Amino acid sequence: MQVTLAFEGGTVRVEGLDRGFLDTDDARGAPHMVWDDRTACFRVPAVSYADVVMWLRKHDLAYDDQACGYARLDPSQVVRQKPFPYQAEALDAWEKARGQGVIVLPTGSGKTFVATMAMDRRPRSTLVVVPTLDLLNQWYDLLEAAFSYPIGIVGGGYHEVTDITVTTYDSAHIHMDRLGNRFGLVVFDECHHLPGPSYAMAARACMAPFRLGLTATPERTDGGEALYAELIGPVVYQKAIDELSGDYLSQYETQRLEVRLTEHERQAYEEERGIYINYLRSAGIHMGSPGGWQDFIMRSSQSEEGRRAFQAYRRQRQLALAAENKLATLKRLLHAHRNDRTIVFTEDNATVYDIARRFLVPAITHQTKVKERSEILEAFNAGRLNCVVTSKVLNEGVNVPEANVAVVLSGSGSVREHVQRLGRVLRKRKGKRAVLYELVSAGTNEEWTSQKRREHRAYQ
Repeated sequence: MQVTLAFEGGTVRVEGLDRGFLDTDDARGAPHMVWDDRTACFRVPAVSYADVVMWLRKHDLAYDDQACGYARLDPSQVVRQKPFPYQAEALDAWEKARGQGVIVLPTGSGKTFVATMAMDRRPRSTLVVVPTLDLLNQWYDLLEAAFSYPIGIVGGGYHEVTDITVTTYDSAHIHMDRLGNRFGLVVFDECHHLPGPSYAMAARACMAPFRLGLTATPERTDGGEALYAELIGPVVYQKAIDELSGDYLSQYETQRLEVRLTEHERQAYEEERGIYINYLRSAGIHMGSPGGWQDFIMRSSQSEEGRRAFQAYRRQRQLALAAENKLATLKRLLHAHRNDRTIVFTEDNATVYDIARRFLVPAITHQTKVKERSEILEAFNAGRLNCVVTSKVLNEGVNVPEANVAVVLSGSGSVREHVQRLGRVLRKRKGKRAVLYELVSAGTNEEWTSQKRREHRAYQ
């Protein structure tokens, strides 16, 4: 029996086996294969390529591998710095898991260095997948400095595929059905993005037998982290912020500061929240249940009462998120830390621009042009600017090693977001001690939001 493997459209064709083969004793332990009547052969998702090959070898079945389109690269000639003990442990754990798995390390602890060591350890054509164009540019610069091979880019207006290529999750979703057999190692940076339906399809269409996921925050609110085992491999190594602070990350402290609404704000808050809550009760909407928010959005658009309730929801929320006393407290903090490098985080862009106008500090949002953003961050790291205000775009994928103060003026209830914001100020530097301030409007729903997002050992 001669089996032929061929890559096609994000799948691997397994040719040479009869349709009834899976019902025979010889098929014991075979990866799940589906018969395709159109091509009269079995197929598996490209992600199962390594499993098919190992099964064929285990059963001494001859096969012609026409699917594999990646190359074995020459070992890197670049001399790397000596890894920290936890970085070496992480790489060893990944190796013991057959080169498949997720490594969880805090922001600023050198996850990208672990990836370059993995590329040295398993020198194959490599695809690095990242969530943003900023990270694409950062990885391109890092890979150019780390390897003597030309570095390709797919995304951001480029389509240059080489033996070491960096791409975005969006571009991977578009092109993986054609590029899925070109790489023997795939690195998913910020891999908590991967379990979404579209991005997961890209992972399934990639043949790479070696897979590495990198993240500081593996948990997802939808439970999608359960898909890591299928798409990348299990979590093979994990260190938390508090385990590395002091020796490998900066010492840090977190302070939760409660502020009171003004009398006018309190009156408006109670009035607007009452309208919102009364509508939920009369409509029988349970916001804590699955689909509660979608139910509210749909039903609130169907009546004047519902539309008023939605306006009330937005108004009471804004009163809590951008209370006047929060801004007064922010003013005192910026003065106290006028010689530090401070990042101010908010939940919405309107507050970002309000702070930028009040305190004459540069703002970075999704509307900020790439060159302007780069100039702001370069000036911040160089010390020509000591404060930047942003919403969510600096939560991940930005290099601000000089930042040592974070002020969370407002945010979501996401644990991941809160940990990412803390991670922005933890890059190790001699004599540095980081601090994160969390400003919370007392007597509002923001107290519950604060409690929820602090459910992480870094804040205990």
